[in-house]
Amino acid sequence: MRVESRYNGPTGSGNGGWSAGLFAAAAGFGPVEVTLRRPPPLETELTLVDGEVRDPAGDLVAEVRPAGVVDAVVPPVDAPTAAEAATRYPGFVAHPYPGCFVCGPGRTDGLRIFPGRLPDGRTAAPFHAPEQVDDATVWAALDCPGGWTVLASDRPYLLGRIAAVVTARPAPGDECVVTGALIGVDGRKALVHTSLYGPDGALLGAARATWIAR
Repeated sequence: MRVESRYNGPTGSGNGGWSAGLFAAAAGFGPVEVTLRRPPPLETELTLVDGEVRDPAGDLVAEVRPAGVVDAVVPPVDAPTAAEAATRYPGFVAHPYPGCFVCGPGRTDGLRIFPGRLPDGRTAAPFHAPEQVDDATVWAALDCPGGWTVLASDRPYLLGRIAAVVTARPAPGDECVVTGALIGVDGRKALVHTSLYGPDGALLGAARATWIAR
């Protein structure tokens, strides 16, 4: 496995959702839960053996385990509501990782998912599916909208653990909606849920994740 440099999150490391989706696909079973033990390195050959992702030096990068039931569905909103929420994306003003492949406003070649807050505290954003879509794309789309339920310019978080179920992939060019919800905060840990919906409102994927304050 290799996390290509374009799929970065924070500078110099892989986007957590994309990387976790890559590791989950390599596991060959599902649903799975991926725990990131350190930021995934870019352009590095990684191996998965007995549920452990390691780099060439043998250092542990992530653990992949069966997830059981992933009951983490966040209710949908319609496309106009998601688009209006995205105009309030905090990352336009201050972003701890502006080059993030998923939610970085500095990327013209990323997924450009910009989650804004709804009145009830959830986040929502449109998602235009790219020309090439695989399960890692869905995992990535399910990543940052959850993080932005707690992220702030003075309180950066990183993905620590994520479990996702991909029901179906969007077709290239599909106009989708992604929603996120904060479930609870325990010290430096925030538990969040996210869901991805297709143009017809069908649920395409859902995830639960733990984000860790830096």
